[in-house]
Amino acid sequence: MSIDTLAKDADAASVLDIRPLQPTIGAEIHGIDISQPLTPTLRDAIRAAVIKHKVLFFRDQTLTAETQAAFAAHFGPLYTHPTTRHDAALSPIHKIAAADNRHYDKLVGTRPIKPGEAYHTDTSWRLVPTWGAVLRAVDLPPIGGDTVWVDAHLAWQGLPQDLRDRLEVLYVTHDFRPALKAAGHDYPIVSHPVVRTHRESGEKTLWVNFTQTPQILGVSLEESEALLEAVLLQYKRPEFQVRFNWRPGSVAFWDNRGAVHYAVRNYGDYPRLLDRVLIADEPLWADL
Repeated sequence: MSIDTLAKDADAASVLDIRPLQPTIGAEIHGIDISQPLTPTLRDAIRAAVIKHKVLFFRDQTLTAETQAAFAAHFGPLYTHPTTRHDAALSPIHKIAAADNRHYDKLVGTRPIKPGEAYHTDTSWRLVPTWGAVLRAVDLPPIGGDTVWVDAHLAWQGLPQDLRDRLEVLYVTHDFRPALKAAGHDYPIVSHPVVRTHRESGEKTLWVNFTQTPQILGVSLEESEALLEAVLLQYKRPEFQVRFNWRPGSVAFWDNRGAVHYAVRNYGDYPRLLDRVLIADEPLWADL
């Protein structure tokens, strides 16, 4: 870890009340009202914390769609997703609704998603995926509906060395075209390294979206499936995860480059609803 990184961690700890939930992933931030404008010092401390902990949780917030978008905009330009329902007055607010999820499941592609395997990262179908996301609880079931985040760096570290070496030279495609076309949007299939290097932390991460028909290039279909299964098993390991129980007023802010996530759908037909804002990343040539 660099001296600059250590300094940023120290600054974040001095400004924020950070309470880690797991050793490397997930932390609750207390004593801050994120509906209010952030000072540059506070903004930088939150950014340093989300890079370090991968996902931050804020409790007992009173955000509106406008103040949620304003909070996210402190960290970069907001991205409007083409396939999700939007807030009529504020297009970057995406409605993450139970009914829409069930409809989306029918469009995601030809590789069936088995129960418990929908680990994903947002907008991985884009050449330059969004870097961050802010998710706010709107209408929650009385019980259930947690979200799991996985430390994608720990998932990488936990692989045998020979498998690390094999995956590090390979690329994966994520095919989102069925859902995009249903929304009247077109985008070519692009590939990303299976093992990405986080631009700010320098950590290597396993980065596969299992909701978008992933396929590893340059190998047989049989080997692709075997390698994908090895990645999925890493994502499922509890020691690499943090699980968040939503309550009214809860907000999650995560680094899309350092974590993958999974929505637990154990709440029956309840019309669970959350509002999400995605934060665009800078398209550096070195990443393309």
